[in-house]
Amino acid sequence: MRTSSNNRNRRAAAIATAFLAGALVLSGCGGSDKDKSGGTGGSESSSGLKLPKLNGQTLEVAAVWTGAEQANFMKVMDEFKKRTGAKINFVPTGNNTSTFLGTKIQGGKPPDVAFLPQVGVLHQFADKGWLKPLGADAKAQLTKNFSKGWVDLGAWKGTQYGVYAKAANKSLVWYNTQAFDAAGIKTAPKTWKDFLQTAQTLSDAGSPAVSIGGADGWTLTDWFENVYLSQAGPEKYDQLAAHKIKWTDPSVKDALTTLAQLWGKNDLIAGGTKGALNTEFPKSVTQTFSGSTPAAMVFEGDFVAANINGDTKAKLGTDAKVFPFPAVGSQAPVVSGGDVAVALKSGQGAQALLTFLASTDAAQIWAAQGGILSPNKEMDMSSYKDAITKQIAQQLLAAGDSFRFDMSDQAPAAFGGTAGVGEWKDLQDFLRDPKDIAGTQQKLEADAAKAYGAG
Repeated sequence: MRTSSNNRNRRAAAIATAFLAGALVLSGCGGSDKDKSGGTGGSESSSGLKLPKLNGQTLEVAAVWTGAEQANFMKVMDEFKKRTGAKINFVPTGNNTSTFLGTKIQGGKPPDVAFLPQVGVLHQFADKGWLKPLGADAKAQLTKNFSKGWVDLGAWKGTQYGVYAKAANKSLVWYNTQAFDAAGIKTAPKTWKDFLQTAQTLSDAGSPAVSIGGADGWTLTDWFENVYLSQAGPEKYDQLAAHKIKWTDPSVKDALTTLAQLWGKNDLIAGGTKGALNTEFPKSVTQTFSGSTPAAMVFEGDFVAANINGDTKAKLGTDAKVFPFPAVGSQAPVVSGGDVAVALKSGQGAQALLTFLASTDAAQIWAAQGGILSPNKEMDMSSYKDAITKQIAQQLLAAGDSFRFDMSDQAPAAFGGTAGVGEWKDLQDFLRDPKDIAGTQQKLEADAAKAYGAG
């Protein structure tokens, strides 16, 4: 995220304290405040949120989510329907969100509201004139409930387009406690050097040390971003994210060299590099917490907990615990992600939905389902149903504007957000051949220059 780096050290220390205090446990469900009748003008909740009556209208909402994530989001939409009378038709976009939506828009049938997982796509769509600016009511909720960093992420060239209603912390390593116990490991690694030593100790004890979901290129971009942010620092991170420095810069060489210290050792990777390249993200989690010879560690965001809960018998806090991504430089990295809601159609319905999504009412309903963090700073934190999730969310909010947003999500989709091309493919090729650092840099720069030049 392109924001100031003030208080970053305090943020990193707080995150470490919070995550090492115990395991993340996500559970429970909940509801929102009860409505008060708003008469013919719509409904007003006890929080003061006013929404119009939209009886007879059907709003189409598009997002990447499927399964449990989609079901949890629809609980939020059920409340919106209850208050406004509008019907919600949810359309999954698949992983190539920008391509899916671009085709719909160019075909004259865009959804009313879409969630974009890449801020770079917001910039592209805004430049093409495909997005509708936020109305006054939505902007009022946004200003009231979100810090400037999150507000600014949903704006482009002076116009506010989006609401970041869902966030993630992407600087976590989850580990199998039985594997750690069997190897005699008592403390989680805090530095990259310690991390590599821990991986070697686990491997020597008979556990595949690190599970990598290399079949999904986005997981590899997250690996790079955490190493790069910690090693090169936030200023360089912002410059590379905006392509103000080239991918042939020495700082990129340093980060790739660091990654090669792990990616170049087949004995430390579950299934070796070949196995990693055939492993999708969900499997990278399940093979860490299930099977006859589970891996010991898997890197990814707080959303890993949903896969552990839904796809394995491991118990969070007992069988599965978590620690911060190790510090490569002087400080551990803090990389965030998120989904921004935007209007692709004009009209009262789309704006009412964005207003609702920017409210504390919607944030509390969604958080209560489990599996997400909300950047809404005014929501009732008791909506989180366990202490650790609440603590993680509080630390996210305490960061204010001092965090960094996922770099690949800031890039044009052709470079940072499309399977089989750009950064995703280049890092998959690097995982396949970690010795080719110079060649990887050249491919990354060529692909970035083409994508950023195209706008």
